[in-house]
Formats: sequence, structure tokens, C-alpha cells
Amino acid sequence: MAKLDNKKLLACCANGAGSSLMMEKAIDKVMKKYNIKPAELRHCPVSEGKTAARNYDVVFCARTFVKTFDGVEKDGTVLIPLRNVMSAPEIESALKEKGLLD
Repeated sequence: MAKLDNKKLLACCANGAGSSLMMEKAIDKVMKKYNIKPAELRHCPVSEGKTAARNYDVVFCARTFVKTFDGVEKDGTVLIPLRNVMSAPEIESALKEKGLLD
């Protein structure tokens, strides 16, 4: 669980308003379930996230936007592509697959 404590998390969607806010809430739900306290959890549009991603430890986005974040993983950022950006169970599962949750 401590793997995500004090980490910076970013949720990105097309416009940074509706679905990324819902994604942020779903991520927060998973963080609370595991008693994880990230240093930062915020949402933004993909256009902003593309340049900001390297400043975050974990970036969540819809699968359709994965190519937007080409190269961020080689800089150490973990990219979490999601089919359903509002699904806390999918977010939890994806974090486990990446080895970020026990």
C-alpha cells in the first residue's frame, strides 16, 4: 500500500471536466479503501496532461488516449489505461497489475 503514499496521481480525459473528475473520485475511492494518502490527486484535460505527465508518478487515462502519453513510462511515470474510467474496481485491478497495490 505504501507504494502510492505521497505519490502524485493524475487523471486525464478529453476536456478535463466530466469524466476525469469522475475518474479522480473513483481513484480516491480506491485510495481510501487501502488507506493510501497520495501527495496529490488531480484531474485535467489530455492536452494539459500530455505535458504534465512527467511530473506525476501515475497517470490514468482512457485507453483511447494511450498514444498521447508515448514516452512517459521511460521517464518513470506509470501509465494506467482504463476501459471504464469511472470504475473503481477496474482502477484497483489495474494498480494491482502494475504492482502498485498488494
